Amino acid sequence: MASRKSRPERRQEPLSRERIVAAAVELLDTVGEGGLTFRALAERLATGPGAIYWHVTGKNELLAAAIDAVIAPTLAGDDSGTTPQEAIRSLALGVFDAIDAHPWVGTTLAQLPRTPGKSPMLRVFERIGRQVQALRVPEAAQFTAASALLSYILGVAGQNAANTRAAQANADPANTDPANTDQANTDRAAFLDAVATAWRELDPDQYRFTRDVAGQLREHDDRAEFVAGIDLILAGITAGRADGRTRP
Repeated sequence: MASRKSRPERRQEPLSRERIVAAAVELLDTVGEGGLTFRALAERLATGPGAIYWHVTGKNELLAAAIDAVIAPTLAGDDSGTTPQEAIRSLALGVFDAIDAHPWVGTTLAQLPRTPGKSPMLRVFERIGRQVQALRVPEAAQFTAASALLSYILGVAGQNAANTRAAQANADPANTDPANTDQANTDRAAFLDAVATAWRELDPDQYRFTRDVAGQLREHDDRAEFVAGIDLILAGITAGRADGRTRP
């Protein structure tokens, strides 16, 4: 009696856009943006690439959807009962933590084409803008204020994630999993110590300030520094409003 050929394991759940995006996030967390291919994603989902194209048109759309899925929880909160400053801090920290947990978000955002009205961060920009309006910032300065906040959030969060990756890669090329918290903290401390030591050895005439703050670099907390920067920007925004300036 002839033996039957083994068949690929069938999916237990119907394929959907949500399942595809969730699997893409898992793949990005594991291998990074360079390892996200439709073939690898199809293997993870036990399907064919053609079935995935039925739900997403291409890699850029998939990446944008993956970023949106990661950032969406930061927008789920209710801002009622909080001051605009508190709401902006909370949103900023949510985005910071999301990018810290998913470092590929920062680099992927920079690589995505500029599609009008389809940026994964448009909802974040809208949320920030509403709080800027709640601060009664003059209309002529609202775009600049919201843009400055969003640029700071994405820039610092992305750089922090990149530094974490670099520290992990330098310490152990095989350790690129951001979920390994203990190892990540150890790698970060060693990385900052090495950079601070290098700063202290710089020419004192050319780098007096950098040498002076080397100790602060070694001991600083990324999240605390991030929030301090948000507060500086908010202080500038509110000071400009109090002075009656209508233009940035």
